[in-house]
Amino acid sequence: MQLKLDPSLFEEQQLLFVRELVESIRVKLQEAGVDGGKVGDVTASIAFSVASMIDDTSAIDVEGVEVHPYLTFRTSDDELTHCGENSYTHEFVYEVLKEVFEK
Repeated sequence: MQLKLDPSLFEEQQLLFVRELVESIRVKLQEAGVDGGKVGDVTASIAFSVASMIDDTSAIDVEGVEVHPYLTFRTSDDELTHCGENSYTHEFVYEVLKEVFEK
């Protein structure tokens, strides 16, 4: 696979990824019977936490081994698109939450 630097496409993919992440969390919480008033807050908390881990903004250290994720998106059979630095999915979480919960 080839790494392709394309910040615009990467940003578009991040936004789509965060939308799906937030929707999936919301649905699973509702299926689990989480109170309607709490679904938004708990979805926000989980989505922001997961996005921060993916973006490498949360320290991940397991028994002295540091873990540093680097997000790419497969945009064709032989290309992985990246932005040249760490992802910033956490920056989309609250924008997406607003869209999802204002429906």
